[in-house]
Amino acid sequence: MQNLQSIKQRFGIIGRSELLERSLGIAARVANTDLSVLITGESGVGKEVFSKIIHNLSQRKHNGFIAINCGAIPEGTINSELFGHDKGAFTGATADRKGYFETVNGGTIFLDEIGEMPLDTQAYLLRILESGEYIKVGSSKVLKTDVRIVAATNVNLLDKIKAGKFREDLYYRLNTIHIAVPALKERREDINLLFRKFASDFAEKYRSDVVRLDDDASRVFYNYSWPGNIRELRNLAEQVSVMAESRSVDAEMLRVIAPQLFKHNLPMLQNAKNKDGGIADMNEREILYKLLFDMKNDLAYVKNLISDLIRDNNLKVEDVEQLRQFGLPAPKNSDFRSARNTVNLPQTDFSASSQVNDFSIPEDNNEEPTFIIHDTAEDDFHPAEEFEENLSIEDMERSFIIKALKKHRGKRKEAALELGISERTLYRKIKQYEIQ
Repeated sequence: MQNLQSIKQRFGIIGRSELLERSLGIAARVANTDLSVLITGESGVGKEVFSKIIHNLSQRKHNGFIAINCGAIPEGTINSELFGHDKGAFTGATADRKGYFETVNGGTIFLDEIGEMPLDTQAYLLRILESGEYIKVGSSKVLKTDVRIVAATNVNLLDKIKAGKFREDLYYRLNTIHIAVPALKERREDINLLFRKFASDFAEKYRSDVVRLDDDASRVFYNYSWPGNIRELRNLAEQVSVMAESRSVDAEMLRVIAPQLFKHNLPMLQNAKNKDGGIADMNEREILYKLLFDMKNDLAYVKNLISDLIRDNNLKVEDVEQLRQFGLPAPKNSDFRSARNTVNLPQTDFSASSQVNDFSIPEDNNEEPTFIIHDTAEDDFHPAEEFEENLSIEDMERSFIIKALKKHRGKRKEAALELGISERTLYRKIKQYEIQ
């Protein structure tokens, strides 16, 4: 197996991420075999580069290589494109035509977006993987081919199988070796390296000086989610190289050129609808966001409550600055003008048979506060209990689910709507937390 550094240099791969190097290592190890390979990853991560690495490091490197986008070929012609056709097989077939499996015999075929392949074509492909045999469209003659298949997808094929849009037997045939190419957000340490490489290439192309990011601009790039991955980063590097007024790019200049970099939307959808019209599933992270938002609202309520109590009861506090520190407005009372005014309580014996029901603070700060003491029954007092705050996310999640079920009298559909999750997720959580 070749050294990873030499592979990077040969194929122009930039990065030192551990996930990237792991994927490169798998590609290099399986290249010299005839095993079929399934490459998965988001759009724009460079899956085709991995297929070329596998081909060029294999015994087939001197034979043909072709990359085919299964989603770009119309359903009615894809069988003819892949397997060929005989003259007169269909309207417009005026001559025999060789398919890719015949022209690239002995080489490698890269099938991108394999999840978009029609079901009947999947059956043809499965036969090639099992026996190397295929039949041209409109022919009855069985042909043989020796082609290595490398497939790639940016969707979850298991979901396609459940939806009846992808053959399960074909999936396991293709997935002999699985290579997961990491998204750019999973290898953030490589973002700066990639930008510098792209900026250098564009500077040479446009015969200009290389643009550079300052520290603030680099942080903006680092914190962005990069949904378009390397393809988006390359396009943005070209945009900055052309549009930047200065060769040193700061965050404010980026805000003008690419304002989308400053949008940080939380990955949470409230009552999001899926294709079937139901509520889309929320994962644990999204449920946690919901809990945090609810806690924030509760905290704001407590702040307002404390502020109202201080203002309406003419209370004095130890330090006005502490109120501002916690976001509480200082009441418009002259007693708050001093930084260290406290309420002085008289030395009164509060026995179990007495209870403080009311007290008043006179307008004159020099007088002691007057307390009105009412005798009351002993059983009016309850022993104090100390509760330790539970910060367990699982316990909080379980508590929210129980409250929602009680509120809706055990109706799980309505409880799921209240929680912002699907019924399926709610069933799973009820089973997980053993909620009766």
